Amino acid sequence: MGELLTICLEFFKTGLFALGGGLATLPFLSQMQQTYGWFSAEELANMIAVGESTPGPIGVNMATYVGYSASGVAGALTATLSLVLPSLIVVCLIAGVLDKFQKNRYVENAFSVIRPAVTGLIAVAGLTVVKIALFVDGQVAFAALDWKAVALFVVLSAAVMIPKLKKLHPVVFILAGAVMGVVLGM
Repeated sequence: MGELLTICLEFFKTGLFALGGGLATLPFLSQMQQTYGWFSAEELANMIAVGESTPGPIGVNMATYVGYSASGVAGALTATLSLVLPSLIVVCLIAGVLDKFQKNRYVENAFSVIRPAVTGLIAVAGLTVVKIALFVDGQVAFAALDWKAVALFVVLSAAVMIPKLKKLHPVVFILAGAVMGVVLGM
């Protein structure tokens, strides 16, 4: 199967099943990284940082990045269009009947099960990013901790919880992290 067709199928599948927003694409991206090697685990962590700090939906930004990494501009266009196509189809199909089914108990029950499942998938992907960001060479051992990265994580996480700082745009925290990373020589 040609690479563009593989990109198309993988991102169509991701767009169809990544319920819960852009971060729900992380398990799919992690699987692509392991299966196809289009990018490394470290590049995935960097992709998330770039995707979160650039305008637009993170899932679309990451699809564009992966597609470009795998197959240049044609790959970027294929991945991006394939990711959004399922949503476009589904929205067009249900737009006319949404009011009728929105309060349907079966629909509500389905979403009550889907939400925790999506949360679990995002948590696993998040733990993978934590492993990449905080541990040296991806080794999970106390001795392998990158203490500067841990300190930066703790400081920025605490800062986000301060009520006055909580209102700041996420880019402020990303830039603060970048500056601190340079200062700490990371």
